[in-house]
Amino acid sequence: MGLKDWRNDTEYMGYVADLLVAPAVQKLANYTQHHFSTRLEHCITVSYVSYKLAKKMNLDARATARAGLLHDLFYYDWRTTKFDRGTHAWIHPRIAVRNAEKLTQLTPKEKDIIMKHMFGATLCPPKYSEGYIVSLVDKYSATSEYLMHLKQKTSSKLHYAFNFAKVSK
Repeated sequence: MGLKDWRNDTEYMGYVADLLVAPAVQKLANYTQHHFSTRLEHCITVSYVSYKLAKKMNLDARATARAGLLHDLFYYDWRTTKFDRGTHAWIHPRIAVRNAEKLTQLTPKEKDIIMKHMFGATLCPPKYSEGYIVSLVDKYSATSEYLMHLKQKTSSKLHYAFNFAKVSK
């Protein structure tokens, strides 16, 4: 089952379907995350890939899927919004937890996964193995999403340059 098959994965959907239909989660589709994807697409990717890894490693796939989906549950453009009390990397997990707690009863593990998913950019490591999975998948996903944007940007510039060179001859 590939990444695009998350809708057909009945176990995964059993864990996250109630969250996916929530207006607060659907609202993430209105925000660009890493140039190329919406925040909702990013969160689903992190959730599903993390869930599959947790399942393969016999860890808590439910907590991993749910926390992965809610890890970026905030509603501002992180490129332009700045905070007096800390960086986006430190602030947004706290906002995501607060927003997630309005939707569902978080387990201590889910809360820790969301709160510490920026480990590496912040100093506090996850308490659970599932937190490391979400943190690493989040970084991998963000890098992939940005590189896709960079690839498109670069190839369109190269295409323009080569076409210009052909016309100039």
